[in-house]
Amino acid sequence: MTQERKLFGTDGVRDLANSGNMIPELALKLGRSFIRYTHGRKIVIGSDTRLSGRMLEGALYSGISSEGADVYLAGIIPTPGVSYAVKALNADGGAVISASHNPAEYNGIKFLGPDGCKLSDDDELAIEEVLSHDEHSTSPNVGRIYDAPGLVEDYARHVASLLKPEAAVDRVAFDCANGASAMSVPVLVSATRFAGLSTQIISCEYDGLNINKDCGVMHMDTLTRYVRDKGLALGFAFDGDADRVLVSDSRGRIIDGDILLWVLGRWLKRSGNDKVVVTVMSNMALEAHFADEGITTLRCPVGDRYVLEMMRETGAGLGGEQSGHIIASEYTSTGDGLCTAMLFLNAIHDLGEDVSTLVDRFGRYPQKLTNITLTRPRENVDMAAVNEIAAEYESRVTNGRIFIRTSGTEPLLRILVEAPDAGTVESLSAELASRLEEYC
Repeated sequence: MTQERKLFGTDGVRDLANSGNMIPELALKLGRSFIRYTHGRKIVIGSDTRLSGRMLEGALYSGISSEGADVYLAGIIPTPGVSYAVKALNADGGAVISASHNPAEYNGIKFLGPDGCKLSDDDELAIEEVLSHDEHSTSPNVGRIYDAPGLVEDYARHVASLLKPEAAVDRVAFDCANGASAMSVPVLVSATRFAGLSTQIISCEYDGLNINKDCGVMHMDTLTRYVRDKGLALGFAFDGDADRVLVSDSRGRIIDGDILLWVLGRWLKRSGNDKVVVTVMSNMALEAHFADEGITTLRCPVGDRYVLEMMRETGAGLGGEQSGHIIASEYTSTGDGLCTAMLFLNAIHDLGEDVSTLVDRFGRYPQKLTNITLTRPRENVDMAAVNEIAAEYESRVTNGRIFIRTSGTEPLLRILVEAPDAGTVESLSAELASRLEEYC
C-alpha cells in the first residue's frame, strides 16, 4: 500500500466521541461508504457500553440502510461476538462501535468482512476514497433494521462450548471492565461448570461512563488484588470490547499475552501447529522458549490484523500480542478474550501446568515501554531520524533491542527497550525519551 490512510488507524476510526472524527455525521458517511465499497446487503452492528454508542449506532445504521442494506443490531456485544454473528448469519460484513481500551470519552468504528475478520489496510483506504466523494444516497431502496439481541447469548454459548468440562477451575474471577463482556460472561458462566463453582464476576455494572475505569486489562491491579485477597486460583480481565485478555495468577502476578502464547503454543503443537506469529513487541524470552520446543516464531508489525495476515501467509495456527490479543485460527477469526480464556484453561489442564509458577518459569528479559505524548500529527513525526537514533542506541546493547513506533490509536510515540540487564533498560529508556522529545 503506497498511500497513507487519514481516518483509519490500527483499529478502525477512533477519536473523542462527538468530536473530531467521531461525530454522527461522519458515522453516517462511513456506513454509506462501507456499503458503496463492499456492496454488502446484510450487516451486523454491535457496540460496547459507552454512552455515545447509541448515538453513533443510529447514524451508522442510517448510512448503511440508506444504501439498501439490511442491518442486524446485536446491541452490547464483544468485537469477536460480532465476528461470530457475521459468520453465523452468513452476513456480508459487520461493524463494531467501540474504542476498545480507551476511556469512556472516546469511541470508534471498525468494519469486518464476510469472514468476520477486520478489513485490510487497502480496504480501509478504499473506503476513505469513496467517502471523499460522498454524496447523498440516491438509492430507491431502504434496508430493514432488525433488533437481534439473541446474538449475544448465541456467541456466549458458543464460547462456553469450547471449554472442556473437566478444565473448569474452582475459585476463578472474571473482570468485565464494565464493557462489552458484561453481557456475555454471565451467560458463559451459567452455561459451563463455572455455574456450580465459586466463580466471581466483577466490574460488570456499566453506566456508559465507567468502561475501563480502574478495571480490566488497563488497570490490572484491581483484578490482581481481588484474586490475591479472596484467595482465588486465577482471574481473567478483559478490555472494553473484550478482544483482549490478561490473567492474574493466585499470587496476584500478571500473565500477559506472551505467557498465554507460550502455553497455547505448546498445547497446539500437539495437534501439529508448530508456527506462532507474534509482533515486534513480544519479549525475546518467548522466542527462546519456542525454539526449545521446536516451534517457529514469526514476527510482524503491531496490530492483530497484521498478526492474522501473517498467520494466513505462513499457515501458522496461533498468533497474538503481548497486550492479550490472541488468535487461534481453528477457533476464532479475530482477537477474542473470552475464547482465549477458555482455551487457556483447556491448555493448562491438558499440559498439567501449575499456573502459579508460569511467571517464574517464563523468565522474561527486562523490558520497558515509554510513551511520549505527540504535539504534532503522527504523520509529521520524522521517523527516519527517530529510527536512526534508535539504531545508534541499539548498537550499545548486547543481546537486546530497541523498537520505536507511533501509536495507531493514541497520540503517542512508543519507545520499547529490551535487554538482559534491568539497569541498562532503565538508563537507555530515560536517555532515549529525553533525546526524542524534540521529534514529538
